[in-house]
Amino acid sequence: MVSMAGSLVAGLLVVALTNLAYSQMIGHQHERNNRLETEIVELEKSITEIDGLERQKERLLARMEIIEQLQRSRPEIVHLFDEVTRQLPEGVYLTGMKQTGATVEVQGVAQSSTRVSALMRQIDSSTWLTDPDVVKVETTEQGPGRKAEFVVNLKQVRTDSDGTEDEG
Repeated sequence: MVSMAGSLVAGLLVVALTNLAYSQMIGHQHERNNRLETEIVELEKSITEIDGLERQKERLLARMEIIEQLQRSRPEIVHLFDEVTRQLPEGVYLTGMKQTGATVEVQGVAQSSTRVSALMRQIDSSTWLTDPDVVKVETTEQGPGRKAEFVVNLKQVRTDSDGTEDEG
């Protein structure tokens, strides 16, 4: 009986110790899981912050590219105005100019339509201007003489970043 009681107590003690050991292991695992969950939350915050920084970096790089492009095209407007004034024949007067990309629309008044033709030939031989295209030439009588109102489209020759010319 005593040995049976001793075996029962020993069995209960083994079961209790095993239960205690498993409870401690489960508790330890819960602590590790909680620590991992808090680390995951912190990493997700960091990832969100990094994504925001990457978007900001992309926006800044796009702005820098635009600024660099503007810096490269800075002398082009000077060349455009200089070349237009050089190629303007006598008796031709400009009343307006509009640029869209590389296309320039020139509006003006000439003493005759032959002066508009001379303007077209001079633009064609220009190094900074190309592809002249007459949109409109309208001859009107005003006072003692005639005048030709015209609209001409032309293309500006642009320089690439490496210094070569690009007809745009």
